[in-house]
Amino acid sequence: MIRDTAAQDRPRNAPSRRIGRAVALAGIVLAAGSLIAWSAKGWSLGGRSVDASRLRVAEVTKGPLIRDVVADGRLTSAHSPTLYAIASGTVSLEVVAGDEVERGQVLAVIDSPELESQLAQEQAGVARIQSEVGRAELSVREGRQKAQMRIDQAEVSRQAASRELERAREAYERNVIPESELMQAKDTLKEADIELSHARGERVTVGDIAGFELRASEQALERQRAVARELERQVEALTLRSPVDGQVGQIFVDPHTNVAARAPVLTVVDLTAFELEIRVPESFARDITVGMPAEISGDGETHPGRVRSVSPEVVEGEVATRVEFDEDQPEGLRQNQRMSARILLDERDDVLQVERGSSLDRGGGQAYFLEGGVAERRPLRTGVVSLRAVEIQDGARPGDRIVISGADRFGGAESARIAGD
Repeated sequence: MIRDTAAQDRPRNAPSRRIGRAVALAGIVLAAGSLIAWSAKGWSLGGRSVDASRLRVAEVTKGPLIRDVVADGRLTSAHSPTLYAIASGTVSLEVVAGDEVERGQVLAVIDSPELESQLAQEQAGVARIQSEVGRAELSVREGRQKAQMRIDQAEVSRQAASRELERAREAYERNVIPESELMQAKDTLKEADIELSHARGERVTVGDIAGFELRASEQALERQRAVARELERQVEALTLRSPVDGQVGQIFVDPHTNVAARAPVLTVVDLTAFELEIRVPESFARDITVGMPAEISGDGETHPGRVRSVSPEVVEGEVATRVEFDEDQPEGLRQNQRMSARILLDERDDVLQVERGSSLDRGGGQAYFLEGGVAERRPLRTGVVSLRAVEIQDGARPGDRIVISGADRFGGAESARIAGD
């Protein structure tokens, strides 16, 4: 038999099967291209990749921006005077801590024999100088009387000399006495005038001297009286009285013990004037001014207040600030009670902003923008900062995603891959 070509024939595929193979082949080529492109992109990013779970990303939004400070603090009396011992001695307490007291009420008494003895000595000095002043006054009167007596005697002598001169002149005109006797009478009258003039001048001098001595004695007496009055005030201050209506706070000494001079004895808390002492971050303290409105909250109630003082000193990055009640303070407040205060610094509408984060605080005018699984560093100009948000002045648009925390993991690279985004 002659064989045919049946053994060499092969069945041809249908057209649909050829198309399927072509599509599969194209898919494989596309996947390989994507893999090559992704690898090339990774190579262009320097090979740095950061897990998205280690980053905090926030979206840029537009809306109201409220800058405020909220801080907890404790109530402290605006008037909480501390009473000190003005001299050393034995203290006797008339009250205990927590007692309500009235202004002027006796709180403690200090027995100081040394101060009381010094007062007695100074009072004796006042009496002694008073006697000296009395003697000085008598001396002034006596000196003036003697000076006046010498003036009177000089006037009598002058009158006698004047009459003697008249008689001598008449006798000389009648040639009864020689001219020498007339001249002698004239000399006698001149001597009487000189003596009268000196007597009058002496009265003035004696009066000035006596008056000076008297004034000196009176000044010495006034000085001594001032010393005695000061000691009397100190002795009176040995009785410690409440300067305000309030409550006895802390007592620093034990009853019937010796207390040193200028040592604290006790404090009195004025219950009618409480203030809330808070500590705010240094970055916000520069924007807080005296008189700025505030809100004081505690026990479920909120009361209006205002900033009374801002400390000029920074302690551990915080500034002590005192907030007082703007209206009548609520009843039932106690010293060191915990409350919170909110100080409104600024409020703006329609502000481009993003959530605040550590990376933005340390960004130095740049931030990482996240897009398509890649973080790219771009310039970013920020403005005011609140507790929760940062104002964006330039460099971003609403909807942009910015890395606000964890950007230090990029190591300063211009761009990096974000795995798992």
